[in-house]
Amino acid sequence: MKTRSKLTLEHKKSIKGLLFISPFILGFVIFYLRSLIMTIQFSLSETIMTPGEAGHELKWVGLENFRFAFTEHGSFNQQLTSSLLDMSVDVLLIIFFSLFMAILLNQKFRGRTLARAIFFLPVILNSEAIFVATTMARAMMMGGMSPVSADVVQAAGTSGPNMMYYIYMFNELGLPIDLIDYVVEAVMRINVIITASGVQMIIFIAALQSISPALYEVAKIEGATPYETFWKVTFPMVSPLIITNVVYTVVDSFIKSPVVRLSYDTIFQQHNFSLGSVFSLVSMLAVCLLLFVSCALISKRTYYHN
Repeated sequence: MKTRSKLTLEHKKSIKGLLFISPFILGFVIFYLRSLIMTIQFSLSETIMTPGEAGHELKWVGLENFRFAFTEHGSFNQQLTSSLLDMSVDVLLIIFFSLFMAILLNQKFRGRTLARAIFFLPVILNSEAIFVATTMARAMMMGGMSPVSADVVQAAGTSGPNMMYYIYMFNELGLPIDLIDYVVEAVMRINVIITASGVQMIIFIAALQSISPALYEVAKIEGATPYETFWKVTFPMVSPLIITNVVYTVVDSFIKSPVVRLSYDTIFQQHNFSLGSVFSLVSMLAVCLLLFVSCALISKRTYYHN
């Protein structure tokens, strides 16, 4: 009599994981894989458009398009570098800010739901339709609806703290130049950081609410300070979601980066499909490498609680 082989717990978890990611795998194969193969073909070829017909012909040129992009194109290297640097700055600040605000918004106080909605509002307002509407409204204010409103907008844009004074003060205190530059860059991008932190905040709030209150009771009984409780209980329990937020933040920042806009303009406005495919492919590989390094470093210090 044959006995049925029983699946182990690890096998069951693996099957559940595969079922969970199966929609992504199916969507990747159906919608994305063919586009990726065509992008590689375009990047290794010269696109010859057929006159008078809606078609094209590919002429194999090898790595010539890559050589042109890195050595002769006027702005690709600069925009790729600046996009990756801005992305690196934004990721650290967005993760820190969203975790900090999630801890505050997870506390019990009156108007907590309204406060959460206010911090998530920039995500809704950042949609394309609303962005175009606000841009048009700003243009009307600046362009002549009223000279008074234009003066108000201009005055509001010029008011603010004198950054050079604070840079000079921190420099006189002996702080490292790299640290000063990072802080200044963070202050200058505070609007971007707040706007891009809504989804990450919700993910961290969900992680905080999943922590068992018994862990905090044990920490309190043991006499742990709030600082120790954060590093020994809160941070380890939400650490798996840090990788999720890092991946989301990098991808979200990459979509809005100048190098993506350069690739779009090259393909759809200049109709240079080969060079635009190179821009798209190189930037995608750079972001994938950044994600791989970031996830590998974070995974070493991630605590998984079963």
